[in-house]
Amino acid sequence: MATIQMKVPSPGESITEVVIARWLKKDGEYVEKDDEIAEVDSDKATLTINAEESGAIKLLAAEGDTVKVGQVVFTIDTSVKGESKPKPEVKKIEAKVETKKEAVKETASSYASGTPSPAAKKLMDENKIPTAKLNGSGKDGRITKGDVLHTLANGFDSSSATSWGGSRDTERTKMSPLRKKLAQRLVSVKNETAMLTTFNEVDMSAIYALRAKYKEKFKEAHGSNLGFMSFFTKAVTEALNLYPAVNAMIDGEEIVYHKYADIGIAVSAPKGLVVPVIRNAEQMSLAEIEIAIKTLAIKARDNKITLEDMSGGTFTITNGGVFGSMMSTPIINPPQSAILGMHNVVERPVAVDGKVEIRPMMYVALSYDHRIIDGRESVGFLVKVKEMLENPTKMLFGGKDPNEVVLGL
Repeated sequence: MATIQMKVPSPGESITEVVIARWLKKDGEYVEKDDEIAEVDSDKATLTINAEESGAIKLLAAEGDTVKVGQVVFTIDTSVKGESKPKPEVKKIEAKVETKKEAVKETASSYASGTPSPAAKKLMDENKIPTAKLNGSGKDGRITKGDVLHTLANGFDSSSATSWGGSRDTERTKMSPLRKKLAQRLVSVKNETAMLTTFNEVDMSAIYALRAKYKEKFKEAHGSNLGFMSFFTKAVTEALNLYPAVNAMIDGEEIVYHKYADIGIAVSAPKGLVVPVIRNAEQMSLAEIEIAIKTLAIKARDNKITLEDMSGGTFTITNGGVFGSMMSTPIINPPQSAILGMHNVVERPVAVDGKVEIRPMMYVALSYDHRIIDGRESVGFLVKVKEMLENPTKMLFGGKDPNEVVLGL
């Protein structure tokens, strides 16, 4: 018997243990080389363990177990060929040619509109998501695994799907390493920084008009939708160039000023908040930013975000508006010194040239570390962001039609 021991890989420097989040294969099951066998959670990210060879696996840990980096968590018996042994509960299925048409019809009907695939059904059961809460994007309206992950990434509240009231029961669940690390970081920010927040509001009329005029042409040219986040990212990078302290960090008794803008975009993933980073965003066009955000959002939704994707970052943008937030005070993402909070867009009456008009307005908030960022810099930075969003041509320097230049058309 040739047995291969599969150990927990190191997710990154300083991480010594992880939690077995989910086994993707069953004990004794036959697997192919490179199949994903398990998902493990660390305090920074979720990663998968893949089979190094084909064979039958033997699981040596249970879901929820905390294991050490380098610990053997399953083995592969490479002498097993073709299927796992023993599998006494699996009966050999004989071909029934005469009922082939009926079987095809039955299978098709089982995937009618609103019916989840097996993988989607498993995720729905684990997260208590009823079928009525999902819109199937698969063939004939079939609910796919991607549909469930998308719902989770957008903040589905499973409590709304369960009964409420009458009972005095409680339930305890173990905090994931990611949640524990996040809790520690949030407390340390409050205790170790002089955090203040300044607010402003942005008239989104110009961006709304720009998107309405160019969204179809933009999608044709770049294969991506034109969203708000690229405008905010671009405005932030220009403002950071004018107010470098907002892009700085404290290292011991020194202040480190970054000559580049690595912008973290806070994303709600199925297992918690993650902040993937767009590198050198100051050099990117709106289209390049949109594509980068889309790529990172898909990786976050599918739990494929890596430590490299989240490392570094000089400034962070978070958008509570997607959940309906009107105003909030975002918490700094250490060791950064500032974070911009976006909120929902609401049509409100505002004074324009002495007249009252209804405009799409958004409150924005900048939380900053007052130890290195003064009030003048924080307010000036947020005002500059506001000015560029209300007049996107301020993000440009010369060139052709300003609207087309900013869209990269």
